[in-house]
Amino acid sequence: MIEQATKKLVLAHLWVAFAAFALACVLGEYQVLERSGFIEALNSAPVYFASVSTHGVLMAFVLTTFGIMGFGYYFAVTSLNQPLWQPKLAWLGFAVALTGVVLAAVPLLLGKASVLYTFYPPIIAHASFYLGATLLVVGSWLWCVIMVVMFAQWKKANPGQPIPLAMFATTANALLWLWTSAGVALEVLFQLLPLALGWIDTIDAGLARTLFAWTLHPIVYFWLLPVYTAFYVLVPKQAGGYLFSDEVARASVIVLVVFALPIGFHHLYMDPEQGQGWKLLHGIGTFVVALPTLVTGFTVIASLEIAGRLRGGQGLFGWILTLPWTNPMILAVILSLLMLIFGGFGGLVNASYAMNAMVHNTAWVSGHFHLIFGGTTIIMYLAMAYYLWPMLTGKPLFSNTMALCQLWAWFIGMVILTTPWHVLGLLGQPRRISTVVYNNFAHIGLETL
Repeated sequence: MIEQATKKLVLAHLWVAFAAFALACVLGEYQVLERSGFIEALNSAPVYFASVSTHGVLMAFVLTTFGIMGFGYYFAVTSLNQPLWQPKLAWLGFAVALTGVVLAAVPLLLGKASVLYTFYPPIIAHASFYLGATLLVVGSWLWCVIMVVMFAQWKKANPGQPIPLAMFATTANALLWLWTSAGVALEVLFQLLPLALGWIDTIDAGLARTLFAWTLHPIVYFWLLPVYTAFYVLVPKQAGGYLFSDEVARASVIVLVVFALPIGFHHLYMDPEQGQGWKLLHGIGTFVVALPTLVTGFTVIASLEIAGRLRGGQGLFGWILTLPWTNPMILAVILSLLMLIFGGFGGLVNASYAMNAMVHNTAWVSGHFHLIFGGTTIIMYLAMAYYLWPMLTGKPLFSNTMALCQLWAWFIGMVILTTPWHVLGLLGQPRRISTVVYNNFAHIGLETL
């Protein structure tokens, strides 16, 4: 059982997460209208880049960090069947992180922090943006401490027993975040913030990119591990079966964390500051990290097949029809895996040095990123929220049908959004630009044929 006080803590995190999500969606709609060229009055490069920067930060940092902390607290107390350790520390982490969000949001919305999601120098934001980002990370570190301590407490009280899978994956994610967030924290504290405050006159832009790359790709697995946790722990039960293999699930988490830690530098293949040997090692690591993704896909599908056959499914594919498709969690996991398959293929392209040279600074990367994050990750966050809402509030969903329609709409929208980006990227459209004449790229594509 989960205590009422812990329910309030989880709900507080989810409210912040999805409030950020709602605002980010509005900004995304604006970007679509601006890029379409249908409304001339909306064409403004400064407003566009302020919108993109705010959208990216809200989605990639605020929604995810608060959502993951909220999911983590739920998994910790329910899987370990013990009270939350130091609730006051958890609320302190929430307050510090929320303060950081407010400090960063003001310059973002005023157009004084239009540095995009990566905030690469030499473009510099207002100092309060960097201070806010730092506080958000510091608040999340307190969550990490709570997860690690609760893990250790349970192991001490249950010697020789395997930690419940949900807590195993959550603690692994906390350790991953402690490591990967250190890169951007060092960049902000010792380079960007002092420069924004006027304490120093210049910084090493190459070092700044290297420190951000430390965080840039491992953060993807920080986002994904709660999704994998839901795949392993929630989905089999919701489908009416059981997990295909607990051991395989744990092994995939370990491989994911170990090889996710150093691979961010494959985003710097074209940067002269990085040695060729390091680029090779990071390329190999990026291919290795695809293995736990494949294993996860197999494990989830096998678990769904078990559930389908327990529900009376016959024949080679008859089990698919017997699954509870009206359950948002089951629908979401199928749609999530479909996007993961195609997004993962794009990741292999990005990891390949020669192909990366062609697509790394094009719309292809935006398409790949949105398919993995906006598609695979967010659709499962939505399903997890639908799953938790009745448990946390004691109220049923307003409409299960609306939830199913929303998941289908999100999936279809992501397919429509990301497919042209991949195509235009192959045709050479650069990213990080406010306008583009699409007919030019269509003309280039016809000529190449």
